[in-house]
Amino acid sequence: MTIPVWVLLGYAGWTLLILFATVGVYRWSRILTGRATIREWSADEEQGSGWYRRAMRAHMNCIENLPVYAAIVVAIMASGLNSPWLDGLAVALLAFRMAHSLWHIFLEQTEVVASIRFALYFAQILILFAMGISVAVNA
Repeated sequence: MTIPVWVLLGYAGWTLLILFATVGVYRWSRILTGRATIREWSADEEQGSGWYRRAMRAHMNCIENLPVYAAIVVAIMASGLNSPWLDGLAVALLAFRMAHSLWHIFLEQTEVVASIRFALYFAQILILFAMGISVAVNA
């Protein structure tokens, strides 16, 4: 497997880890201790602690961006490109994604924290553009 494919697998794994280690633990700890029922949880309502809501949002950020990266990886594979540049960008993307998720979940969102969180997200967007353009130009 190529580095971008390994990163895709890592990205998917990270998305699942965020879901189970934060949202899942939060909900099931309340369900199993009788503090909540399964039917009480709704995606349409703001509920739970601030930490839980940030974890939900971090998970959704992963879900929203994973298909974009997956499409770029499919294009890389279809074009047969094998580039240290793309490999480095792929690894950087996963590093920024993980940092963004952790920054979002574990820190109270002040102006400074939110600004850094946005910078981590924006870096990912720039990487995705760079990867997509690189594939288009070199295919």
